Amino acid sequence: MQNTVPSFPDALSDMVSQTGTEISGLEKLQYKVGAELSQTIWDGGVSKSQRDIVRADNAERQAQLDVQLYAIRERVENLFFGALLIDEQIKQTQTTQALLKNNLDRMKAMKANGTAMQSDVNMVEAQYLAISQQLIQAHSNSQSYRRMLEIFTGMEIAGKQLIKPTANMPDNMTVNRPEMYLFDVRAQANDARYSSIKAALMPKIGLFAQAYYGYPGFNNFKSMMNRDLSFNVLAGVKVSWNIGPLYTKKNRERQLRTASEGIAADRDIFLFNTSLQTQSQTDRINEIKSIMKDDERIVELRAGVRRAAESQLQNGVIDANALLSKITDENQARLSASYHEIQLIQSIYQLKYTLNR
Repeated sequence: MQNTVPSFPDALSDMVSQTGTEISGLEKLQYKVGAELSQTIWDGGVSKSQRDIVRADNAERQAQLDVQLYAIRERVENLFFGALLIDEQIKQTQTTQALLKNNLDRMKAMKANGTAMQSDVNMVEAQYLAISQQLIQAHSNSQSYRRMLEIFTGMEIAGKQLIKPTANMPDNMTVNRPEMYLFDVRAQANDARYSSIKAALMPKIGLFAQAYYGYPGFNNFKSMMNRDLSFNVLAGVKVSWNIGPLYTKKNRERQLRTASEGIAADRDIFLFNTSLQTQSQTDRINEIKSIMKDDERIVELRAGVRRAAESQLQNGVIDANALLSKITDENQARLSASYHEIQLIQSIYQLKYTLNR
């Protein structure tokens, strides 16, 4: 319903009516049923830039997930080598326990023969019991580490023997961490947003079509003469241009440039810190290798001193306290040698983790 509609001037209506033709004009009550279709054929690259942004955002989320999963690898490796160190401790402690048991039996025999005092027997037995307590604690710690490994890996590890891995230095020192890919996809996402700014400034071209059935039609003269319903179609090309983004262009570009500079700075800082860490880990590996050169000789010497002490004890030259000191020294030498070997392997794996090699 309209309050006014197009109509002929009164003078013209009077002239026409004199010919016997009545022109009533358009009705204020109008009705129509129709449909309108529109299709953008060129949007200045907005659709493409939006698709690029979506792909870049998805890639960034996946890269962030990869970084988080990669961090779990370090925790698993630390748990594994922790369990391996405890297993070596158990192994060497069992060796020391067997030595103490043999010497305890020997001391008891010497006591029965009157060549040793009860205090010497008690001293060796006390040390044997203390080592046994350490062994119980080590077994408990080993089970705790295995349970944690099972949680992280989803594998059944309890009761299984851990295999000591081989240690080979990385082929090269190039950083291949997932963080590097994360920096790349962040930069790509930023570039895609920058492209969307340019696309938003372009005009848009589209096709449109309108069709309706009703009154009045496009032929107003005919609709003024009668009240017949008609079918009407309108089609064409539409060009639109939204200049709103012009006012925010510089601000958005400045924000994206700042973001790009931040990404580049984060990348440089990460590479610098990784380089420092790599150098520190390489120095640590070389240090352990140098230390390990004398481990085997030290163990051999400590074992020889312990065997001599056992002989001296039987001959009454030294007491049980001196023997226990030699056994402790040998045990410490064996533990140190085992620890150095595992620490070397762990240090190499830490270096590989730092580089993702």
